Amino acid sequence: MCLTNLLEFLDKITGCVDTGDSVDVNFLDFAKAFDKVSHKRLLLKLKAHGIDGKLNNWIAKWLRNRTQRVCIRGVMSDWLAVLNGVPQGSVLGPILFRIYINYLDYGIRNCTLKFADDTKLFSRITDNMDVVKLQEDLSRLIRWSEEWQMLFNVGKCKVMHIGNCELQRQYFMGNQKLEVVHQDKRSGSCNIQ
Repeated sequence: MCLTNLLEFLDKITGCVDTGDSVDVNFLDFAKAFDKVSHKRLLLKLKAHGIDGKLNNWIAKWLRNRTQRVCIRGVMSDWLAVLNGVPQGSVLGPILFRIYINYLDYGIRNCTLKFADDTKLFSRITDNMDVVKLQEDLSRLIRWSEEWQMLFNVGKCKVMHIGNCELQRQYFMGNQKLEVVHQDKRSGSCNIQ
């Protein structure tokens, strides 16, 4: 799955660069993604996907009554109830997370690729209108994340300009400007702004 995601991304990017166009890639990261999944909303999504009855009840029971504690230098905290989230160390957790964010890119006009809690939003950039469209899609993703209580960690989100960087372009998540990395197609080096 990871390799397929990377190969598809590489194919689309090199196709643009080979024709002389540039590409802007927004690398997005959810904040504490697996811990934020609302159990109630997840179970509703599962029902909407046809996973109901005994299987839905089994998943609900599997998520319910979980507790956790922290151990630092042999000192244990009290046990606390886990009210949200899917277990990361399980086989089922990542699948449930994927179902939860399945419609993240609904209505998005540009390319998106998702793997676990990382998302890439990218587009061929030939003029300023392409930049505007990419920013509009980024804003749609932010609205989705707020609606579904899966906020992005803006500090970890970055933009990479690949190819010709003559257009001055900047992207925002809310009122925060994203850090930009320029990929110089001549030297292959990256410059962070």
